[in-house]
Amino acid sequence: MKLSGILYIGFVILILAACQQNASQVPGSVVNIPNTASGEAHAEGLPVISFKDSIHDFGKVIQGEVVSYAFKFVNTGGSDLVIANVSASCGCTATEYPRKPVKPGEEEYIKVTFNSGGREGFQKKTVTIASNTQPNTNIIAVKAMVINPEKN
Repeated sequence: MKLSGILYIGFVILILAACQQNASQVPGSVVNIPNTASGEAHAEGLPVISFKDSIHDFGKVIQGEVVSYAFKFVNTGGSDLVIANVSASCGCTATEYPRKPVKPGEEEYIKVTFNSGGREGFQKKTVTIASNTQPNTNIIAVKAMVINPEKN
């Protein structure tokens, strides 16, 4: 009885240790994301990513056309903004973003390229930005009405 209880406790400790290791490998945890006691998103001293526009409409796009838009943003916070990762909701959308820290007051761009090949009708693709802001993710989006010229 005692041996099985000790083995059980040892097993539980191993599982908890493994879970703790995996939690540190989450993509958003690459950057230090400070918390505040109040939970305010714009707490003093934290970086803040402020977009001029969070959605861009390409309008009508001919099927197969590749279109791009650069989302302008400013770090309106009080410390360096570090973007850990930018991921698109679809393989038809590519992104480019600054790899260096963005100083307070600096402006930068996140470029989003949409490939309409094989698409038709209304399309809306989102891009998730993981950074050291609070909250640690922000979302921007592009949309388009993809027209197939052979059907019109």
